[in-house]
Amino acid sequence: MRYSSIDILRTLAIFVMVVVHFCENLAGYTPPIAGFGAPLFMLLSGVSYRLWLNGQLFRDVSDTQIAKITIRRGLFLFGIGFVFNILIWLPEDTFNWDVLTLIGFGLITLNIARRLPPALILLFCGAVYAISPLARSIAQWPDYWQNGYFDPDWTLADVLQGFLVVGYFPVLPWVIFPLTGFVAGTWVFGQTRGQQPGVPAIIRGIRIGAGMIVISTSMVATRTLLPQWFPSDWPATWSMFPPSAEYVLGTLGFGVFSFCGGYLLLDFAAAAERLQTLKSFAATLSRYSLSAYILHHIVHVWPMWIYAVTTGQETTVYWQQATTIPVAILLACIYFVLSFILFRWMEKNNQPAIESAMRWICD
Repeated sequence: MRYSSIDILRTLAIFVMVVVHFCENLAGYTPPIAGFGAPLFMLLSGVSYRLWLNGQLFRDVSDTQIAKITIRRGLFLFGIGFVFNILIWLPEDTFNWDVLTLIGFGLITLNIARRLPPALILLFCGAVYAISPLARSIAQWPDYWQNGYFDPDWTLADVLQGFLVVGYFPVLPWVIFPLTGFVAGTWVFGQTRGQQPGVPAIIRGIRIGAGMIVISTSMVATRTLLPQWFPSDWPATWSMFPPSAEYVLGTLGFGVFSFCGGYLLLDFAAAAERLQTLKSFAATLSRYSLSAYILHHIVHVWPMWIYAVTTGQETTVYWQQATTIPVAILLACIYFVLSFILFRWMEKNNQPAIESAMRWICD
């Protein structure tokens, strides 16, 4: 069963990442919406795992088989992350630890977390974020980001530190996003398929998400008013790289609030008949969200590489200066429309995609 709240939020996450990446990589401009797409995408991976797990439990699939499928899927996504880095960002960026490797590792982590009470998972998430600043300090995070992007050496120490602490999306603290999504999914969908969620559980998720947003906003205001109270080496008040406390709380709160609120408005009881056109559009893009994430990099990054090489120039010569900001936004919107047409055709004609390959290989 598909849930429109999840489909629409996943489509929103993809749209944000498409616009941000087109603008940043083609025009050197970072839109204000930057930083909201990837966290939402990761959080929804945890929600989706809760739904998938409930389906397996309803069919009485053994715990061992659930573990095997989960780990295979996690390793599949982890491997796809490396292939993606090599083909899109070229071999020198194989170990930049992007979203896909984090989601793959997150699935493997969820295989352990699924056996734990939600409260204990949230306690673990709090501990993970609490130790992250110290881990970054020990790993000397600024040394890896001197040019504004992650730039490690090809040594075992740098590879491990990139994966754990200093990469784009390292385990500390980003793994808390799929874990929190799993807990939010448990609040809404319960722990077995067919269990009817109660309004109080959904409202609790909405309140918790809203509370996190309020706390984040208050922290941003406090940091601005009292900057001398904060250590000089702390991340900026709203920082994605490295993720500040305000940023983590705000994006987690937005994800939980929008998921629980979206379910109440779009999927719960009498809300099921609303916004059918939007639901149909989002269902297609959500079903192919992994393909959409990979494809949008191919269509805007590869042309820059190819044109530079064929004209005898350095590969990255057009990086962040290939076009203007309005043209970059227009190209992002055109891609979004054309990708929907492509995925709708694939859907109707039962054409294979990365998502179906994962199910065929891992399930």
